[in-house]
Amino acid sequence: MDAVEALRNLVSFPFDVHRVCHLIAVFCLVNLVLKITKLFISRKQSIKVLEAFPGPPPHWLYGHVHEFHQDGTDLDKTVNWAKQYPYCVPLWFGPFVSFLEINHPDYVKTILATTGNGLLVADGQKWFRHRRLLTPGFHYDVLKPYVKLVADSSNIMLDKWEKLAGKEESMEVYQHVSLMTLDSIMKCAFSYHSNCQTESGTNSYISAVYELCNLTNTRFRYFPYHIDIIFHLSPHGYRFRKACKLAHGHTEQVIKQRKETLQDGKELFKIQKKRYLDFLDILLCARDEHDKGLSDEDIRAEVDTFMFEGHDTTASGISWILYNLAANPEHQQKCRDEVQAMLAGKDTMDWEDLSKIPYTTMCIKESLRLNPPVPGIARKLTKPMTFCDGRTLPEDVFH
Repeated sequence: MDAVEALRNLVSFPFDVHRVCHLIAVFCLVNLVLKITKLFISRKQSIKVLEAFPGPPPHWLYGHVHEFHQDGTDLDKTVNWAKQYPYCVPLWFGPFVSFLEINHPDYVKTILATTGNGLLVADGQKWFRHRRLLTPGFHYDVLKPYVKLVADSSNIMLDKWEKLAGKEESMEVYQHVSLMTLDSIMKCAFSYHSNCQTESGTNSYISAVYELCNLTNTRFRYFPYHIDIIFHLSPHGYRFRKACKLAHGHTEQVIKQRKETLQDGKELFKIQKKRYLDFLDILLCARDEHDKGLSDEDIRAEVDTFMFEGHDTTASGISWILYNLAANPEHQQKCRDEVQAMLAGKDTMDWEDLSKIPYTTMCIKESLRLNPPVPGIARKLTKPMTFCDGRTLPEDVFH
């Protein structure tokens, strides 16, 4: 009876909704005040750290965001700042996010000596394990057969250009080159024929990549979006999640199709007998010393990175090469003559022909030097650092 009576008392206990709402509101307010206080303390510390590094004066609220107008002059502005402040430039994006942009080779040497080198400079046991498992996919003997595949993709693009040239209208070269590089990387690294260059309409993956790039830039420039919840609830956040879903769906389709192929015993035997595997085969078949492979999440992350970075940066580099050659017709003519002499009547080049075009190779490298597809890499210090001129940075600073 005592238990029944206690239950009745519990059920009949008055529930003060207003009091509960009041407590929730107080909790949220205190949490908000603590976060804002933490942000201002972090801002004060960043200002003190960056005092030793002169740079363009920031606006108290916008930082340097208002200096970038996205009108084609932003890169020129950063180059001018690099000339004015030759070692490094402190930059603020909004009131709380700051970076130290490193420009001088001596400063870069200090950083690389600390963090090491890599395709995308990183650290951690996970990165070392993945690199050890994936390195065989970049052996020269793996790359040699890809020359023909890349040539086939390039010919598809050139056939499209030949038709468009007859219309005597301008076209956006970068979009065509992006499709060509995506087509090439899908064939070479994933043994996947997407037909993305010949399908009618705009490729959904390319559209998603463009959208993600634009939205990332928007979030970076609009400082309220630095707060996750605000960006998540915004229309831009919705579009970002939608584009991510599209991009991941494309990746998952590629992985799924290859897994289904590997379930065929004959196909698996053929792959295992190959001297060198392609990138996706290595991801799916790789095993470490404990006979443990990569998880599905790890595989998708590696494919996402390779597919996105591989096609987008290559397309950017090729587009700049074409631009720089067109802007310097005398060098363009030398490259054309050299390539025609190398082909000697052939339709496409072979791996061995790469050594026969030294002048073209120099022009390609010079274009990549002038307009690098990846002009900067952001890192966060895990320990204090002292530069060659004695100036120092504490840990947790972005550069």
